[in-house]
Amino acid sequence: MSGYAPQHQATTPRLSVPPTVIGAAPVQAPPPQVNAYLRTRVMSAKPEELRLLLIEGAIKFSQQGRMGVENRQYEQAFSGLSQAREIVVELMTSVRSEPNPELAEKVRQIYAFIYTQLVEGGFEKDIKKLDNAIALLEYERETWVMLMQKLVEERGGAAALPTTPLPAEHAPTMPLPAGMKPVYEAKPTLSLQG
Repeated sequence: MSGYAPQHQATTPRLSVPPTVIGAAPVQAPPPQVNAYLRTRVMSAKPEELRLLLIEGAIKFSQQGRMGVENRQYEQAFSGLSQAREIVVELMTSVRSEPNPELAEKVRQIYAFIYTQLVEGGFEKDIKKLDNAIALLEYERETWVMLMQKLVEERGGAAALPTTPLPAEHAPTMPLPAGMKPVYEAKPTLSLQG
């Protein structure tokens, strides 16, 4: 077939500069050394450290979103809460069912509740719901740090772990969903090694 000609495909033009909203403050990318530091930290982290980084990111973005709602800077609120919700979904979907499917489901329910609080808090501009989500994430962070310390002890090593305690004023203030018991009451009967 000598008359073959490639089909012409339409392409969408790419913007070199992201679109901006009138009156919005410009969003600046972090300096290259910060990105390099984070990349190195993520690439060299153990799985439990990666989860801690995700929890800390969810807290950070939730707080940014809360500040945006509080200060009526809705673009900041949307951006922060959107990123927090994405992280919470990742945390929820990465919970492994083995070795305790019942406990895993309860943890997923907590993340689903946090997600709902973030969605409703952002949509309704409800600071209390956002505070509840942040408090639960901070509690999750404290719990995860304790688990990491236990892992270090069981592995017989020493590691620098974050030890910032959860301030009493940030304790969760809302009841858990109907029929759900606090996860921290569960008595694990298995070793964390393995």
